[in-house]
Amino acid sequence: MRSILRSIANSMPNMPKSLSHCFLFAALSASLLLITACTTPRTKPATVTDRTSSVVEQTPPGYYRVKKGDTLARIALDNGQAPRDVAQWNSAANPSFNPNVIEVGDLILVKPPAGSKVAKAPEKKSTPTTDKTDALTSTPEPTKAEVVAEPGIRLSWPAKGKVSAEFSESNKGIDIAGKVGEPVLAASDGKVVYAGNSLRGYGNLIIVKHDNTYLTAYAHNSKLLVKEGDSVRKGQKIAEMGDTDTTAPKLHFELRVNGKPVNPTPYLQ
Repeated sequence: MRSILRSIANSMPNMPKSLSHCFLFAALSASLLLITACTTPRTKPATVTDRTSSVVEQTPPGYYRVKKGDTLARIALDNGQAPRDVAQWNSAANPSFNPNVIEVGDLILVKPPAGSKVAKAPEKKSTPTTDKTDALTSTPEPTKAEVVAEPGIRLSWPAKGKVSAEFSESNKGIDIAGKVGEPVLAASDGKVVYAGNSLRGYGNLIIVKHDNTYLTAYAHNSKLLVKEGDSVRKGQKIAEMGDTDTTAPKLHFELRVNGKPVNPTPYLQ
């Protein structure tokens, strides 16, 4: 800036002093305005175009769209299916399907396709009992299937102890307090469709499928005594109580009806 003003002053040697000062002041003001214009930041932001699609993709019937935090086991449990079945159905439909790597937005088949097999609970064998005297004098009637009154399935208590937390929208089951190592029992006959610890918040977990409607879940165990595919009987010891993925020893027990959690207390005897 000094060199610019000096050159301007030298170019006007014969100009009157007052006029020279006026000219220098005007030149200085113009220079300052020019510098200010070059250095002042823009106050209006550039326009940003949001190219994110606002169209919500529809989920076809029989499918589930993966959300953040989902696992295949969680998806299967919430839809009343065995994790192995869900993996098989999707692998058959898409040979590149990896049950251990699912991404947000993926479509997961959660209903059995036509002709597929699903994990079934072992059928109960009923042996008709008749009085010997009656058998000699009358023809025994065909055994009739037991009519089970509502709520539809009869469960035995899966553990001894005090209920420390009742069913709620957030709890999705009941908590039974106890000590590490105490027995955890199957609440009804069924087939083990999951035994592991991949569901966050459940610790060591067992899921038993009783039929195409009912599942029971037993969480936070210290030790699992059955494996996937095992058939279990009502009252059979299937695990030992623990505190995995929780703060105190307890059994978290859930009943799922068509995949939806319901209060198990009315079903317990």
